[in-house]
Amino acid sequence: MRCPCGSGNSYDDCCGRLHRGDARAATAEQLMRSRYSAFAVGDAGYLLRTWHPRTRPGSLRLEPSERWMRLEIDRTVQGSLFDTEGIVEFTAHSRQDGRRAQQHEISRFEKVSGTWLYLDAAD
Repeated sequence: MRCPCGSGNSYDDCCGRLHRGDARAATAEQLMRSRYSAFAVGDAGYLLRTWHPRTRPGSLRLEPSERWMRLEIDRTVQGSLFDTEGIVEFTAHSRQDGRRAQQHEISRFEKVSGTWLYLDAAD
């Protein structure tokens, strides 16, 4: 199965290894892609584990009828191996109950003890 993040790689070799805990995201964009894939495959546990403790909700319920179709990375600011903060602007396309939807977000990420975490959506 191709990875939902749009890399063109197999899920197991791409975001699957992050979801399983075999690897950590090296960049903010890689974490963003893996979080999108977690929505696509229904892995709420991974989403919570990669959410910054300051902003993480107590629980997360994913909508089983929502199908994530495509991810577009619009831009990244910092978020490299050597940064401690990063921004990823993206558009995620989904379908639910026969209707198409788009989610546009500017996500902020922070590296804590060498691990990238999703902080929040920028205003």
